Amino acid sequence: MRVAVTQHEPVWLDLEKTIDKTCDIITEAAEAGAKLVVFPECWVPGYPAWIWSRPVDFELGVKYVENSLKIDSPQMRRIQDAAATHDINVGLGFSERDGDSVYIAQVLIDQKGEVQMKRRKMKPTHMERTIFGDASGSCLASVVQLPENGPRVGSLACWQVKTYQAQICMIHVAAWPPMDPFVEGSPGFWSMTAEGCRSITQTYAAESGAFALHCTTVLSDAGIRKMKTDGPIMGSPIAGSSAIIGPDGRLLKTAESGSEQLIIADLNMSDVTKTKTFADAGGHYSRPDLLWLGADPTPKQVVRIAKSNGI
Repeated sequence: MRVAVTQHEPVWLDLEKTIDKTCDIITEAAEAGAKLVVFPECWVPGYPAWIWSRPVDFELGVKYVENSLKIDSPQMRRIQDAAATHDINVGLGFSERDGDSVYIAQVLIDQKGEVQMKRRKMKPTHMERTIFGDASGSCLASVVQLPENGPRVGSLACWQVKTYQAQICMIHVAAWPPMDPFVEGSPGFWSMTAEGCRSITQTYAAESGAFALHCTTVLSDAGIRKMKTDGPIMGSPIAGSSAIIGPDGRLLKTAESGSEQLIIADLNMSDVTKTKTFADAGGHYSRPDLLWLGADPTPKQVVRIAKSNGI
């Protein structure tokens, strides 16, 4: 299966123009023969990088909510139509607007233009909680099979706990924000750098025996000026660190330069089976009689009508 991983820059905080660019990238990926193209965390309308410089910015906060993407909207329909027109599956990361709240979200749109999976990030990371809300139980079901007996594809964003090995994921969409490169002697965390986060994705691939599509965002001077980021995190241009990772954790392909580009590779799905003959964490290499993970996938509504006394 030919896949395409994006390493591009959104049109920051501009819903319509970012949708335009998304459709152009979908077209480019399809013309290259890809059957799946994936986008990073909060690709629409861009990751709110300013939160790591200052937790409150009402002007940008309002603009961000107003330019976030609703599930049932003409803008989402445009992406679905692009997928159907070009016969390609699309894994999209975006800021989902629900009322006046926003959530870090992902959808998987199949080649017929239908939304097969939609989910929210279980727990926003650190400063992200100044902008985004938490998900509910439905976020746990994130692996679906592509049409025509295609591979099983799952999606997670950033540092989420990887709970879905038992769902038999074959291709993992690992969506990340712009990641700064590691600087020796920095007081920050290596785990929050481009190198650290790619290592996390490689570890997941090796543990789960799945291909991993590590997808990151480019951040230019224009984006920095737009969001007024001047701190050590996302305060300098970032070239992106997208990659395609094999089911044994090795890097199969990375960007050829620091410019915007699609990273394209042909995946042999038999490599997943080969890897899992050695260790299958959701199958023969598990001991559910001794250790198991409990999960409640039930969505929890804000208002729930309690029934008591038979009423």
